Amino acid sequence: MNNKNHSNSSNKIESHNKHDHSRINKKHSHQEMNNKSNSKNEHNHHDHHTHMVDDFKKRFWISLIASIPILLLSPLIQEFIGLKDTFNFPGNLYLLFTLSSFVFFYGGFPFLKGLVDELKKMQPGMMTLISLAISVAYLYSTAVVFGVRGEVFFWELATLIDIMLLGHWIEMKSVMGASKALEELAKLMPDEAHKIDEDGNIHDVTISELNHKDKLLIKPGEKIPADGKIYEGKSSINEAMISGESKPVSKSNGDEVIGGSINGEGSIKIEVEKIGDETYLSQVVKLVKEAQESKSRTQNLADKAAFWLTIAAISAGAITMFSWLMFTGQSFNFALSRTVTVMIITCPHALGLAIPLVVAVSTAISAKSGLLIRNRNAFELARNINAVIFDKTGTLTKGEFGVTETISYDSSYDEKEIINYAAGVESESEHPIAQGIVKSSENKYKIQDFNSIPGKGAEGKINGKNVKVVSPGYLRENNIKIIDKEKIDNLSEQGKTVVFVLIENELKGAIALADIIREESKEAIKQLKDMGIKTIMLTGDNNKVAKWVAEEIGLDDYFAEVLPDQKSDKIKEVQKKGLIVAMTGDGVNDAPALARADIGIAIGAGTDVAVETADIILVRSNPNDVVSLIKFSKATYNKMIQNLVWATGYNVVAIPLAAGVLFSAGILLSPALGAVLMSASTVIVAINAKLLKVR
Repeated sequence: MNNKNHSNSSNKIESHNKHDHSRINKKHSHQEMNNKSNSKNEHNHHDHHTHMVDDFKKRFWISLIASIPILLLSPLIQEFIGLKDTFNFPGNLYLLFTLSSFVFFYGGFPFLKGLVDELKKMQPGMMTLISLAISVAYLYSTAVVFGVRGEVFFWELATLIDIMLLGHWIEMKSVMGASKALEELAKLMPDEAHKIDEDGNIHDVTISELNHKDKLLIKPGEKIPADGKIYEGKSSINEAMISGESKPVSKSNGDEVIGGSINGEGSIKIEVEKIGDETYLSQVVKLVKEAQESKSRTQNLADKAAFWLTIAAISAGAITMFSWLMFTGQSFNFALSRTVTVMIITCPHALGLAIPLVVAVSTAISAKSGLLIRNRNAFELARNINAVIFDKTGTLTKGEFGVTETISYDSSYDEKEIINYAAGVESESEHPIAQGIVKSSENKYKIQDFNSIPGKGAEGKINGKNVKVVSPGYLRENNIKIIDKEKIDNLSEQGKTVVFVLIENELKGAIALADIIREESKEAIKQLKDMGIKTIMLTGDNNKVAKWVAEEIGLDDYFAEVLPDQKSDKIKEVQKKGLIVAMTGDGVNDAPALARADIGIAIGAGTDVAVETADIILVRSNPNDVVSLIKFSKATYNKMIQNLVWATGYNVVAIPLAAGVLFSAGILLSPALGAVLMSASTVIVAINAKLLKVR
């Protein structure tokens, strides 16, 4: 990956800012970000999911409240808690029937509707199994109320519906939120723009009013409202959230600017070239949406388990009924009792909680450990990660400049003094490089007569001396010879930015700055490599910077100078090698890659877009948490398997006993005992889930 093809010159890097964005926008068709119809559809889609979560929540609480009197009125529960005569009054069974009917039709409605939908598609799954279980319990118990000899199981019906509503509510809430990513992308664009009319007057207009060839003023610190070209002014543009370039890019007449990026210290005027679906940001929206839609097609394995359990339940029930009626001469009531016991034993109380309860427990524990899980499928898959691809800026590094070396060329000024003089000058500047120098200073000298040297640096008077902090270009223009040029060249080869300190127009020192590598990054990479996981860096930064960071941290490989749309392609390239890939990033430029990866991991301190697109969020912005995530995923998966084995495996013993295979030996599992065993399995699953710990 880090081959000669990526070793481009700095001129080529600059040219991508001027030309590549227009090429990309021509290459792709985009969804118009400001299109009212599309925005309305996306908003309605999000509202639909929100409504579904709220609906399950409402049905759960109402059904749970109604279940309390159902439990108190149920003969089996009364006997169990020693209150058999307390609630024994005329008509109590009819009140029990009424309350249970409400829970069945109101609380069970989503599952009954799901049954119809699954049968229409000829794909019976969890909804079919749940509906079958609650329908058998309801119909049998109703028959008992109105004359059939047997026992009522309304309490089993009510608790099954409560547990299933809770499980689905937990599941839907945990995976909801991906659709917010597109809304968050739109927020990167400012609401208004300063439009310059033909007479040179400035009017504030909304973004939707902009047209091609409109002229706009962008003041220092403002977001650029549209893709365009500078026709007047000079500034540094922060494109870190868009392109991944850690250093602000100097722009002047004729240079392209991207909507959503942030203007630096100078005012600029641009001519609008792209609006709506043509913009670079719209392309990112499209890529995120496509990747999310492709991921959502993955079928849930729990549905497959539910399908086979449904077949088993129906088959076991039918075989039980047929066998008792045809071969034993037992009464219909006896055969029906055996059949109902089998169906109740197969009711998925434990199966319904096996995964959601572990998810709920793991989500709570992980949140305390700095991991927020948004997509459980991706979280479960994290145990099998073969490769972790990291974004550089803001993930492996802090995304801010800091001093890495200070060089003094005069014994009268030690390295601390060089920094202090430079910080005094730069204290008046908002440029990220200037701020990096200021933060590294222990004693900031006061400055007088501050003056900016456009595109080259700044100067002022400190302690009565003229002090300049300038770029290499300033030295060349003024024929000032660089001392120890080989060392300076080596620093530049590492991708570092070098500025020079002149005192009374004499070169006294040099300062090298770079994006600061997080202290935790090296340890995280080492642990991942010890686990046999390949570590790769993916960045929009230039090859020199990428190579330096990769070598410092100990990465296996890296991709450099990668544009946002290409990041998604790089993920697919690694996936084609048969590797399960996790992507860790924090910026808008990472959003398509986060969505495309098998597991998208966002740094919590990053943009809302990255956070909303990711499957898992690292709250502490600590790369070491990627290691914790993988270990915790393995522990959680083991708990899920244990629960699934218990939730379904006990049927191997319980179903034959419920069917009456040992009836001749005097062993008969009654419907009541079948319900108790079912409940016991649920309790065991719940306790096992609670034993989950982060190691």
